Amino acid sequence: MATSASSRAAGVRRILLGMKWQRRLGHALAHLVLICFSILLMIPFAWTISTSLKEYKDIFTWPPEWIPNPIRWQNYPEALSVLPFGRFAVNTAYIVAAGVLGTVLSSSLVAFGFARLRFPGRELLFLVMLATMMLPGVVTLIPVFVLFRYLGWVNTPLPLIVPHYFGGGAFNIFLLRQYFSSIPLEMDDAGRIDGCSNFGLYWRIIVPQSANALAIVAIFTFMGMYHDFMGPLLYLKDLNQYTLAVGLNFFRGLAGTWGQTYYHWLMAASTVTMIPPLLIFFFAQRYFIQGIVITGIKG
Repeated sequence: MATSASSRAAGVRRILLGMKWQRRLGHALAHLVLICFSILLMIPFAWTISTSLKEYKDIFTWPPEWIPNPIRWQNYPEALSVLPFGRFAVNTAYIVAAGVLGTVLSSSLVAFGFARLRFPGRELLFLVMLATMMLPGVVTLIPVFVLFRYLGWVNTPLPLIVPHYFGGGAFNIFLLRQYFSSIPLEMDDAGRIDGCSNFGLYWRIIVPQSANALAIVAIFTFMGMYHDFMGPLLYLKDLNQYTLAVGLNFFRGLAGTWGQTYYHWLMAASTVTMIPPLLIFFFAQRYFIQGIVITGIKG
């Protein structure tokens, strides 16, 4: 009996050990696949940096040289000085900062109304708001442009800023509404006992409790506005008002309408332009992940 029990125990240990090694092998294979795909995704980024440090004549050599010889650091100051790149950066910072502020304020106010206030037709209005997410942006492109033209806002940054103060976007409202709905209603009752108005509940209770969700909306809005090309291209006509996304396009054909594209300058400017989003991603990774989690919270 003792021999039988010890043999069964040994068999169980072998099975557990086999399962442990299977899990380790599975994790190793998964990490290997992820590493391979990461390397593939990094190739364009590596080519951009490599090209930004090459001389123009070495850009299209075959086989390609991943490590430039010689390394030409002068491409960066030349690329940033051949066009008013500093002005583009200031314009981008102004438009993005104003848009992020408007989006966070307006979307949080609308989401507060949908999540915490009770009024007739609330659910219907929320469904209509969600339905607007199904409309492609090109459907409203021409009517919105005509509206801003009649207002005299074309060739000003107003069309890129003002709409963010009127709702902040259906997705942001939905995300914040889901988060606000997860905050216990008892906190509202306690606030009303202390004499808080609806705006007082929003400002003193909901906003402090929702700092992470508001940060997520701010980051997503920043990424969208920073990389926006179509909006500035449509509404801004003066070179001194262009943003970085539009300014990069001017490196194409600098020698004339049908001239050559200075790819080494273009890649140098692109590398500099990538720095702010990369810094935000590395320092705010958890907010990107929370943004995915929050959208799944039951309202």
